[in-house]
Amino acid sequence: ALEMNISCPNIQEGGIQFGTDPASVYKVTRACRDATKKPLWVKLSPNAADVTATAKAAQDAGADALTCINTMPAMAIDVEKREFRLSNKIGGLSGPALKPIAVRIVYQVTKAVTIPVVGIGGVATAADALEFLLAGAKAVQVGTALFVDPQCPYAILSGIEDYCARHGFPSVESLVGQVKDGALMPRCHE
Repeated sequence: ALEMNISCPNIQEGGIQFGTDPASVYKVTRACRDATKKPLWVKLSPNAADVTATAKAAQDAGADALTCINTMPAMAIDVEKREFRLSNKIGGLSGPALKPIAVRIVYQVTKAVTIPVVGIGGVATAADALEFLLAGAKAVQVGTALFVDPQCPYAILSGIEDYCARHGFPSVESLVGQVKDGALMPRCHE
């Protein structure tokens, strides 16, 4: 498969703009779809005003799957040197800080499209992966965690298998999208 990164925050030429406008998402996805017969995955931006609109545009243009989500623009400064840590000044925030946003977007996108969605952002443990799967992702990607522990995918897989056995799910596919719809926390009272 080819994964189209239409929302890169790390380049100065405006790569992030492709992923925020549904018309642009459609146009670039259609151009890539016309250029290849390989499975085409489109990596969505968390910066779109309406990520479900960009997801639908990618699907309508021929995407075979969506990956949710790319990094978010962020900045880091070395306080001792008083310098930006990245030469571009702004780069992509990834890892655990991104996960709650990514899980929300996966949940919203899976309700809006019919093609598979892959969850990305902060997957380091089986519990992280399970959040994405329960929210509706058909699969997850592991990225930043590999820098810390290159063996973590094995522990993640083992943990998912254990979860399925404990909760009576015959397969990973059977737990996809199985988050219970209902408020678990009481509302605040005045």
